Amino acid sequence: MNDVLMIPVLPCVSMAETLAFYRALGFEVTHEQTTPNVYAATRRGDIHLHFMGMKKLDPKQAYTTCLALVPEVERLHEAFAEGLRREYGKVPVAGLPRISRMRKGQSRFTVVDVAGNSVIFIRKDAPDDDDDQRADGSRSDADPGPRDSHLGKALRTAARLRDFRNDDAAAAKVLDLALARDAPAAPLERARALAARLEIAVALGEAERASALRAALDEAPLSGEERAQLQPALDAVDALERSQRPQA
Repeated sequence: MNDVLMIPVLPCVSMAETLAFYRALGFEVTHEQTTPNVYAATRRGDIHLHFMGMKKLDPKQAYTTCLALVPEVERLHEAFAEGLRREYGKVPVAGLPRISRMRKGQSRFTVVDVAGNSVIFIRKDAPDDDDDQRADGSRSDADPGPRDSHLGKALRTAARLRDFRNDDAAAAKVLDLALARDAPAAPLERARALAARLEIAVALGEAERASALRAALDEAPLSGEERAQLQPALDAVDALERSQRPQA
């Protein structure tokens, strides 16, 4: 059945804004009409997305979702982020529209368009469970540290909320509660939790909270080796901050 093609038809309020968004992602508009009904078709390689007008749609309450299985996701995410930055002046990581953040080794990311539709791009060879564990058996950057400690469990929960449900606010709450508890934790594990919360603070525009978290990380009693282990997470935060600065 290689000749079978199924195409999702997603609702939208403003066809013009929706098509501008997908053009920024590199999609080509192959058809557009306003009568007898508002409808458009787009394509990016083998990915087809169609849209229909729905005036009463509330994008903030939208839940339409579709999956796109693709050969790879990291370069695709990079291309999408760059296109969105050109269109909107910065990479939108919160609100509508937005694109979820990407970490090394991650197998999926989500794009939420101006109408609230979610398109999840998943690497074809991704494991069936989630990104909790890489296919080669090593942990992903999203799930560092001891798995059975209180902070380790909080980090995993926050990563799922952040990366799979796109719920930064819930992830922040999980980490805030875990960090506020006076539970025993290795300095590096606590620093990883602080770095994860810092990344979310930057995404949510919480400047004061981000400043306090950076100060806590600077004061963390870490060895040189431990700081080197933490550095990739901090580099990701720095990259996110750069993506939020308006383009000149």
